[in-house]
Amino acid sequence: MGKAVPPQVPQLTGRDFGGRRGGGAATRILQIRRKRRFAAARRWANFCVLLVIALAALVLVAVPQATGSRTYTLHTESMAPTYPPGTFLVVKPVAFSQLHYGDVVTYQPAPDRSEVRTHRIVGFGPLLAGERTLITKGDNNHANDAAPVRARQIKGKLWYAVPMAGYVAETLDSADRGFWMTVAAGGLSLMSALLIVLTARRRRREA
Repeated sequence: MGKAVPPQVPQLTGRDFGGRRGGGAATRILQIRRKRRFAAARRWANFCVLLVIALAALVLVAVPQATGSRTYTLHTESMAPTYPPGTFLVVKPVAFSQLHYGDVVTYQPAPDRSEVRTHRIVGFGPLLAGERTLITKGDNNHANDAAPVRARQIKGKLWYAVPMAGYVAETLDSADRGFWMTVAAGGLSLMSALLIVLTARRRRREA
């Protein structure tokens, strides 16, 4: 009697049963998972871009207008390094009696000129015509400002600052303010809707 010959078991070579490389159920599953990951990454990237645009519109336009604040852009190094050139400043009106040592204020040095200056309060000066005055100085300056500052010159107290955003704000014409407020509101609405949809999908998957 001859020896029984065992059946030959085909070796796996990375091809499917039809002889095509890269086929098979496992490969298709990997491709589907990869596409889903790319789609999820794309959605989150779009969400992040939308978030940045909405927050920029809020910080640079909507919040200052809603609170009656003034906005300025630093063009000098007098307040560096805390507030370098290009810093976007939001200055909120405040009573003169509420200003304290160390506050950063924006004031108008000359009443007949639109130029303003943003410096820190370093003391209180003498009375002028019965009015209290402030002594101001730039953080990066070696000397105090030449003249004391009166209450009528104060535009407001620094509320918040955004580095380098001043250059962006200057590109927005005043006529575009309403448009950017609409962008901010619309962006927040879209983000809220997107978060609701993503949360609902995640809960369905977990159920």
